[in-house]
Amino acid sequence: MSSLSIDGALQVLAPGERGLPHLRGGRTAGLRLQPGSLSCRDGLIAALDDDPAADLRLDATGLALVPGLVDAHTHLPFAGWRDGEYAMRIAGASYEEIARAGGGIASSARALAAAPDEEVLQQAGGLADEMLRLGTTAFECKSGYGLSRAGELRQLGLASVLGRRVRQRTAVTALLAHALPAGFDADGWLDEVEAMLPEVVAGSEARALDLYVESIAFTNDHLERMGGLARRYGLALRAHVEQFATHRSVPVALAAGARSVDHLSCLDPADLPALARADCAAVLLPGAELMGEERAAPGRALLDAGAICVLATDLNPGTAPIASLPLVMGLGVRRYRWTAAEALGAATLNAAWTLGLHEELGSLEPGKRADLVLLDGPIERVPYRLGHDPVVAVAVAGEIVHLRPGAERRLRGG
Repeated sequence: MSSLSIDGALQVLAPGERGLPHLRGGRTAGLRLQPGSLSCRDGLIAALDDDPAADLRLDATGLALVPGLVDAHTHLPFAGWRDGEYAMRIAGASYEEIARAGGGIASSARALAAAPDEEVLQQAGGLADEMLRLGTTAFECKSGYGLSRAGELRQLGLASVLGRRVRQRTAVTALLAHALPAGFDADGWLDEVEAMLPEVVAGSEARALDLYVESIAFTNDHLERMGGLARRYGLALRAHVEQFATHRSVPVALAAGARSVDHLSCLDPADLPALARADCAAVLLPGAELMGEERAAPGRALLDAGAICVLATDLNPGTAPIASLPLVMGLGVRRYRWTAAEALGAATLNAAWTLGLHEELGSLEPGKRADLVLLDGPIERVPYRLGHDPVVAVAVAGEIVHLRPGAERRLRGG
């Protein structure tokens, strides 16, 4: 199949301006939402119009047509789950208490070390398939569960293999400072990270570095140092910050040129204006807030101040075993009092920008890859029917890769 036409959608969401790299602020700024059609040819969006000569036509009457969803923060690939820790948290144990008792990231590191490569890839591939059926056509992979030079390089290698196996576009991040490996203090592990970076850059597909600032992990001094390493090697800088406590990490990240700061549940209000002005994404993770019993990030205030806001799942085996971006969008609307269109922009174009994929993905514009999702009603229904799977069809590069049972009647040859 070389061409596809999707005709008569109830809503089509696209930037109001061609070539927009990201969306700033709220109330659907920079977006237009109207009925319409779309045609694809050779894997790319050809026009926001129908194509009577298309090889395959899909009737979108009553449906909303949106860009493929982009998950800008996941911890794939990982091994196993940590459901026992969730029961501990429900019973009152804190994340820090669980981590200091040998759980948390250390538990996932042990599981990854014990699992054969193919077992890790099969679990990750199954989750990627689930994400695809729920509309995610691109996602981030991270290391961070290796907790040794060999372990981190192995996880980065598995991420690259996963990217070649799945239908989605992937972007790899080296989360080399996630937790303290046994036998290291924080300074010593950063020395090890610095020593391994030439091998990371030469031998993996990583395009960003990441670091976790928290009382049980690393400090702002280490974040500043990681920023210097990112600049030296031409990598983007990302940072897990202000998740469980306020460390005033955002000014440090901005000074280091960070592409994103993620979590922000404990963001100091004094740091909000500078973040809102910066070319740095505020990646919010409401699923992790809910499952990890974190405070809600100031999502409404960030959007109103003009920030580049992103929604992501934080898919991981501990604090966010969630693969559904539609669910996360619904949580974002409820927790942050966003509109559905604001949530969608945060999970498409802004997420693609965070991963450096915005020229190729994230919006319905001619020349971009034809990653498309059809929803079973107006986009406002996604947060309203929280937990419902709203996805009727998914196309990757103009090829339909998922179709809800019963929707076959909407397809016909050209």
